[in-house]
Amino acid sequence: MIWNPFLSKKVNRSEPLYAAIVAAARQAFFYRDWNVADTVEGRFEMVILHLALVVMRLKGEENALRQALVDRFCLDMDDNLRELGVSDIGVAKKVRSMAEAFQGRYVAYEAADNIAQMSQAITRNVYAGKPSTVELAVYALRAKAVLGDTNTNELIAGRPVFQ
Repeated sequence: MIWNPFLSKKVNRSEPLYAAIVAAARQAFFYRDWNVADTVEGRFEMVILHLALVVMRLKGEENALRQALVDRFCLDMDDNLRELGVSDIGVAKKVRSMAEAFQGRYVAYEAADNIAQMSQAITRNVYAGKPSTVELAVYALRAKAVLGDTNTNELIAGRPVFQ
């Protein structure tokens, strides 16, 4: 039998779930109705919010998948920065900064147990401190609850429900 490197490529089991996270973050109503900035930064914040919600949900039962999702996020950010023309040296620094941003936001979103706390975290991060409404905070708290009730196999299959 002849070895074929294209057939032996290992499938990353985080791909379907990461694709669903990015699709959820791109929903038009965030930008159109809830005044999330339709910019690179605004979209970045929405990916982080959705990624954090899923990573929280998988805590304690799918740690390898959690890490694979964060790794996939970093690879995605690397690819996006290169598409934007950032130099190789700049990419590494920016991806490290983005990973740190994810970690800080993850901690804030995980600790937010009520509307006031989640609104504060979202206003600081997603809205860059500008006044905002509570819709996104309500959405995030509801998503936390719905994801908490979602079967792990549904998540792994790339079918998270955020609302």
